[in-house]
Amino acid sequence: MELSLQTLQDDTTLRVVVAKRVFTAKFNQPLVHQAVIAYLAGKRAGTCAQKSRAQVRGSHSKPWRQKGTGRARAGTRRSPLWRGGGVTFAAKPTNYNQKINKKMYREALRAILSEQLRQARLLLIEQLFLDKPKTKELLTKLKALNLNNVLIVTEILDTNLYLAARNLLNVEVIEVKDLNPISLLGFDKILLTLPALKKIEEQLA
Repeated sequence: MELSLQTLQDDTTLRVVVAKRVFTAKFNQPLVHQAVIAYLAGKRAGTCAQKSRAQVRGSHSKPWRQKGTGRARAGTRRSPLWRGGGVTFAAKPTNYNQKINKKMYREALRAILSEQLRQARLLLIEQLFLDKPKTKELLTKLKALNLNNVLIVTEILDTNLYLAARNLLNVEVIEVKDLNPISLLGFDKILLTLPALKKIEEQLA
């Protein structure tokens, strides 16, 4: 299978042979949905914690006698009804991770990349370098490629490229090892550098 390779230097288009298994996979919507949910669940911190009535400080003794005072009955100062009392349904630290097999996760990434290619949303470029971390320079290169909402995937993280894209709302730069379903589905276009493409093929083929 071949993909079109763009070059910024002389504005030419070349053809590159890619792994058929990675870019011709059938789009399995339930599998992709499962991968997305598992990825989002794994990003949840789950560190929220509150104290129940058994954990807050306070006396166990009855504040006043049951009858004859004219006030509502009360059994403890730790009651959730009282200021400083415990929380009725106190939140506890929770692990939200969902298990998904590595083979299933890789198959989901193949399905997404294949569907992006079928929809002409996947682009390939020989290389994308910046001499300095200048946002204006990056915008010039993206304008030459007619891109404004794009995910840029590189083999290893280029500091200049990352810093230049950091202030742009619709541009994100990630390296291949951080490739995930949310990033792949969240942009209009995906721009792969040639070294990144080869590394993706090694991981997903």
